[in-house]
Amino acid sequence: MSAEPETTPDPPSAADSVAAAASPDFDGEATTQADLPTRTTAAPFDMATEFDTGPGSGPGTDEALDRIEVGTSIGDFDLLTGLGSGAFARVFLARQRSLQRLVAVKVSADHGTEPQTLAQLDHDYIVRVFDQQLLESGRARGSRRLRFLYMQFLPGGTLLGALRWVRATPPEERNGRLLLDAVDTAMEEKGEIRPTDSSVRAEIATLSWPETVAWLGRRLAEALDYAASHGVLHRDVKPANVLLTAEGVPKLADFNISFSRNVEGTSPVSYFGGSLTYMSPEQLEACHPGRTRGAGDLDTRADIYSLGVLLWELLTGAKPFDDTTAGAGDQGDDTTLEAMLERRATGVDETALERLPPDCPAALRRVLLTCLDPDRDRRWPNGATLARQFDTCLDPRARELVDPAPDSWRLRLRAWMVPVLLLALGVPNALASLYNIEHNHQLIVSRLSEEAQRNFVIITGIVNSVLFPVGIAVVLYMARYVLRVTRGLRKGKRYDPDTLRRARRDTLRLGDQAVIVAFTLWVVAGFTFPIALRLTTDDLPARGVWHFLASQAVCGAIAVAYPFFLATFYLVRCVYPIFLRHGDVSSEDAGWLRNLDKRCNGYLAVAASVPLLAVAGVTFLPPTDIAAVIVAVRVLCVGGIIAFVGTYVVFRALEADLRALERVVSPGDPVTKRLAAA
Repeated sequence: MSAEPETTPDPPSAADSVAAAASPDFDGEATTQADLPTRTTAAPFDMATEFDTGPGSGPGTDEALDRIEVGTSIGDFDLLTGLGSGAFARVFLARQRSLQRLVAVKVSADHGTEPQTLAQLDHDYIVRVFDQQLLESGRARGSRRLRFLYMQFLPGGTLLGALRWVRATPPEERNGRLLLDAVDTAMEEKGEIRPTDSSVRAEIATLSWPETVAWLGRRLAEALDYAASHGVLHRDVKPANVLLTAEGVPKLADFNISFSRNVEGTSPVSYFGGSLTYMSPEQLEACHPGRTRGAGDLDTRADIYSLGVLLWELLTGAKPFDDTTAGAGDQGDDTTLEAMLERRATGVDETALERLPPDCPAALRRVLLTCLDPDRDRRWPNGATLARQFDTCLDPRARELVDPAPDSWRLRLRAWMVPVLLLALGVPNALASLYNIEHNHQLIVSRLSEEAQRNFVIITGIVNSVLFPVGIAVVLYMARYVLRVTRGLRKGKRYDPDTLRRARRDTLRLGDQAVIVAFTLWVVAGFTFPIALRLTTDDLPARGVWHFLASQAVCGAIAVAYPFFLATFYLVRCVYPIFLRHGDVSSEDAGWLRNLDKRCNGYLAVAASVPLLAVAGVTFLPPTDIAAVIVAVRVLCVGGIIAFVGTYVVFRALEADLRALERVVSPGDPVTKRLAAA
C-alpha cells in the first residue's frame, strides 16, 4: 500500500463547518495527528465537530489550552506526545506516574457532561474513562476552567485512519488484512509491538472486506444499544470517533455532545451538534432553524442512521450521499441543510449502490439500506436488533437462507407456499394410499365375495374423498396465520412484534401439526374400513381386521416421516428466514429451533422404520399369503430404503440450517455457542 500524504490540514472551526460541507473534497472529519501514518501518535480523538451549537471555550480558555504542551507535567501525569487536536480540545498520550501506565488525556474547557456520561458506561466496545481533574491555575478572568479527562489508551488508530487505507486500496484487494494493516501501521508509528497469537486478529484475517465491515458494525451496534439502555445518545457517530485496539476491536469514543437522561442538569439541547454528513434526517431537521423538530425528539435510531453512513463509507470508500453540491457557501446554513434533507429523503441512489463491492452479501446491503431509511420508523429499532442482523451477515449459511440470490429457487418458492405444502404432504400420503390399497386387495379384498368387494370400492372412495379434503382443510387452517403474515410482508406490510412472534412459532410447528393431522386420519381410516366392511358383509375374518390395522401402521409411518421432512425443509429454508429480515427475534426463537432439531431425530427414526415394519409384517403372515404380497413388500422395502437415504440427506441439510439460524437469533446463548463449536 502506498504511504499516506504527510501534510495535515488544519481542523475546521465550528464557524466554517457548514461551508466546508459543501466542498467537493469535504471528508466530513477534522483531521487529527493520530490519523496520519507518518506521525508518531497514539489513540486519537477527533474533538472538533462539524456543527456545534454548544458554548465555545472562549479566548481565555484557548490561550490556556495553547499553553499546555508536550513535556508538561500536570499533577500525576507527564504529557508525552500529542495525539490530536480539535476546535475545543487537545489530546495527549500521557504517563500516569502513580500507576505506571499509559493513558490518553483530553484537555478541554470545562463544559458539557462527557465525563458524567462516560462514567455510566462500562462496555467492551466503549472507551473506558478513568477519572477527571479540573485545572484552576493560570485561568484568565472570564475564561472557563480546563478539564483534564484521562481514559483508556488505544494504540490502533481510528476508523478514519482505516478509511484512508480503504480509499487507497482497489476494491478487489480489500479484505480483513486491510484493517489489520491499518492498525499495525498506527501501532508501529507509536513504537507499539504487534500482538501475537491473537484469536481476534486471526478471525479478522480470514474475513472478506464486507464481512469485516459487518464485524465492526456488530460491535458498534452493541455499543449503541448499551448506551441507549443507559439513557445515552451519542449524536456524533463517525469514523474519527471510533478507536481501534491493537487487535482491531472498535470502541466508540467522544461523547462530547452526547445526551444522557440520567445525568442531572442536562437536556437534549445542551451542546447539541454533530457532523452534518453523518446526521440522520431528523437530526438535520433539529439543526435547521426553519424546522419544528427539536433535539429532544431524537432517539437511538438517529445514531443507527449515523452508524449506517459510517459503515457504508467504510465498505465503499465513499459516503452514501453526495453532499458536494449541498448549497453554496454564501447562501447560508438553511440552503445547505435543505439540500442535504432533500437528498436523504429519496434514499440511497443508484450511483452509490453501484459502488458496493462485487462480493458484498445481499444481507449486508439490506441491513445497511435499512439503517439509512429516511423514515426512522422503518429503520432497525435498536442496536441489539441491528447487531443480530450483522450476525446474519457474518454467517455464510444463515445469510444465504435469509437473503438468497435473486435467481434462487428458495426465493421463487416463497410465494407458492400452499402448492408446495400440499405436494409435500399429499404425494407421500397418496403413495402410501396406493400401497395400502394394493396390500389389502391381495390379502383381504380379493378373498371376499363380489358384493363385499363392491362395497369395499365404495367405502374406499367415500373415505378418501372425505378424509383427504378434511386433512387439507385442517392443515390450511393451521397455516392461516403463517400464510397471512408472509403474504403481507412480501407486499410491504408491517406487523407488531407479537404478530411476528406468533408467525415464527407457527412456522416452526407447522410440519409437526401437519403430520399429526395426517397420522390421525390414517388411524381413523384404519378403523373405518374394517368396521364398514363388517357392517356390510359377514365375510371379513378377524385376521383381516388385523391386516388392515398393520397396513395402516406402515402407511402411518410413511405419512409421518416423509411429509414432515419435506414440509419442514421448505418451511425452514424458505419461510422462516423471511421473518429474520424484520428483526425482533430473541433467544426464545433459539429454543424453538433447538427443539425442532431434536424432533428431527425422532422423525428420522420413523423414516428408517418403514422398510423394517414392512419386513416385520411379512413374518407374521402364513406362508401361503407371503407370495400374494411379496411384490408390494419388495417395492415398499426398496422404495423405503431409497426414501430413507433421501430423507437422511434432507435431515443433514435441515440440521445445518437450524444450527445456522440458532447462531444468528441468539449468538450469546451458551447452548448455541457449544453447538457452533461442535
